[in-house]
Amino acid sequence: MTNIIEVRSVRNQFGPQVVHDGLDLDVRQGEILSVVGGSGTGKSVLLRTIVGLNKPAAGSVSVFGEDLLALPAARRARIERRFGVLFQKGALFSSLTVTENVALPLSEHAGLGAAEAARLAALKIALAGLPANAGDKYPSDLSGGMIKRAALARALALDPDILFLDEPTAGLDPIGAAAFDQLILTLRDALGLTVFLVTHDLDTIHTITDRVAVLAQKRVLVNDRLDVVAGIDDGWIREYFHGPRGRAAAQAIPPHPGAPRSLGQREQP
Repeated sequence: MTNIIEVRSVRNQFGPQVVHDGLDLDVRQGEILSVVGGSGTGKSVLLRTIVGLNKPAAGSVSVFGEDLLALPAARRARIERRFGVLFQKGALFSSLTVTENVALPLSEHAGLGAAEAARLAALKIALAGLPANAGDKYPSDLSGGMIKRAALARALALDPDILFLDEPTAGLDPIGAAAFDQLILTLRDALGLTVFLVTHDLDTIHTITDRVAVLAQKRVLVNDRLDVVAGIDDGWIREYFHGPRGRAAAQAIPPHPGAPRSLGQREQP
């Protein structure tokens, strides 16, 4: 498969703190890649580096075959418009309605008039699984799940080729998280998206991920299919995938006859 993102020898450093050193990562076109790692391993920093919100101290970031760090600003901006980003807490503008939040990139980057931007925003809001009347609401009027979907609608506004998601199911109940997972899977398949997903959610990883990249020791320790990654002989990986909260560990214990399904277990698609 074609690599749509190639990160090579990236070093991210903030003062004396080195977060990444010699980090390499490939993301394949059309896949859902989950990035996991312990606290402080720089998962969100890596996402922000790829989308251009953080400049690395060294290394290169190639997207669509072009080194973003070496491009003129105008050319780089055109490529970055092909990104859709959903930040962990939504990052919606509190003073704007959902429709206005989604329409903003259509007006600023696509040059659409207010009426046309609002019309397209309504389509994106529906695509994200929100009811039509959600467009008139402000972020303060929305539940956590609706905020995630509103932020997703904005991320889809410019018809991106790559969707970056930072902890999209954090704070959602198991039913809402499962519904969001299926929405991402449906959008990937329907729109041909490539999805870069930062997550701690093991159910999300098991349900929709094609490959898993594990951040550890300031680099990507492994980037492969879930069954391969879960079998790596590494202490953190063993604890994460086979520990008390790991699905593999839970499935290894035969359930008590008649016991209900665990709330943490979702139906496989």
